[in-house]
Amino acid sequence: MPRFAANLSMLFAERPFLERFGAAAQAGFLGVECWFPYDYAPAVVAELLDAHGLQQVLINAPAGDWAGGERGIACHPDRIAEFRAGIDIAIEYARAVDCRQINVLAGVAPVGVDAEVWRATLVDNLRHAARRFNEHGLTLLLEPINTRDIPGYAVKGSDQALAILDALDAPNARLQYDCFHMQVMEGNLAQTVERHLARIGHIQIADNPGRGAPGSGEINYTFLFDWLDGIGYTGWVSAEYLPGPDTPASLAWLAPYLEDPSS
Repeated sequence: MPRFAANLSMLFAERPFLERFGAAAQAGFLGVECWFPYDYAPAVVAELLDAHGLQQVLINAPAGDWAGGERGIACHPDRIAEFRAGIDIAIEYARAVDCRQINVLAGVAPVGVDAEVWRATLVDNLRHAARRFNEHGLTLLLEPINTRDIPGYAVKGSDQALAILDALDAPNARLQYDCFHMQVMEGNLAQTVERHLARIGHIQIADNPGRGAPGSGEINYTFLFDWLDGIGYTGWVSAEYLPGPDTPASLAWLAPYLEDPSS
C-alpha cells in the first residue's frame, strides 16, 4: 500500500494551519507536506509532528512573491542571490523538522530573457542547491508543472525535468512527479512512472479536470495505486488537491487504504 501524506497547504484549509496536523493524523495520514512553512517557528511544527506521530515529507524552498503571483525564481538571472539565500533558509527549516526532501520551483520563464540564458541559470542554481542539500543529507526535487494553469512555467514535462537533472550530475536530485500536472501535459501516467521509477523521489496526486480529490475525474487512481505497489514504488504519495469546504468529506478515496483498527 502506498504511504499517503496530506498537503496541508490545500487539505484541511477550513482549519487554521497549525490545527491541520492533528486533523491529518485523525484522518489516517502518516505524513504531511506543505508549500511554505516559514511563517511558523520550526520548533512549533516539530512539536506538532511529534505529538501526532507524523513525518514531514516535503517542503518547498522559498519561491519569490507567491501571494503576488510568482511561482519560483530559480530560472531568473536577476534573482540568483535571493534564490540562494532561500536555499539556506530551506535547509535550516528542513533540518529542524527532520524533513529530508525539498522541492525547488523553477518558476515562470522570465520575459525578454533568451531561453538558453534562463535555462543555464536554472541549472546553475539547481546545482548549487543540490550541493548544499547534499552537505546535510537532503534530496532536491524538481517538479514539472502544467502550463495550462501556470502559463509559461519553465519546466513543463517529465522528460524535460529529467534532462535538467542530468545536467546537474547530482546523485541527490530527483524528479517530483505530480500526477495532476502530468495528466494535463502528457498523460500515460502509469508507464511514465514505471519508466522513470528509479529517478522519482516523490509523487503527488489530484484528479483532472478541476484538481479535485482522487475519483472525481478521469484518472483511475485505484489502478494507479495498485500499479505503484506492483512496480515497487516505496516513496510517499501526497494528496495535493482542492477538497472543497470540508476536507473529511473528500477522503472517501483514502478509506480502503487505512488499516482497520479492530483487526
